[in-house]
Amino acid sequence: MERSRDWLKQAERDLEQARWALKGGFYEWTCFSAQQAAEKAVKALIEALRREAWGHSITRLLASLPQGFEVERELMEKAMGLDKFYIQTRYPNGFPVGAPMDYYTEEEAKRAVGYAEEIISFCRRHLARISGAD
Repeated sequence: MERSRDWLKQAERDLEQARWALKGGFYEWTCFSAQQAAEKAVKALIEALRREAWGHSITRLLASLPQGFEVERELMEKAMGLDKFYIQTRYPNGFPVGAPMDYYTEEEAKRAVGYAEEIISFCRRHLARISGAD
């Protein structure tokens, strides 16, 4: 069963969670939720292509897209930035001392949300192209 719509729906929900966390000052959770939103959007695109998506690296998932879905270097660099938020935003042992909440700033969180928005837009454009071809 093809479930790209479910993946995209949850990606959008995760992005909304990131925005709420940003408003509340939970910057580590903003960054993690943004990473999750982008990851799930790329998985939606891969699912729509009837392929299997493995792992949590947005960078690797984007790199796995077939020809015709080239990702500009700038967007790939934003994916790399989001990938750095997958583990360290959640676990205290990701840093020598302190909790994740001690390491993330409002500016960084805003950037993470923006990166996720761009990756989700990229995926939406390609999903629309795919569904238009059906």
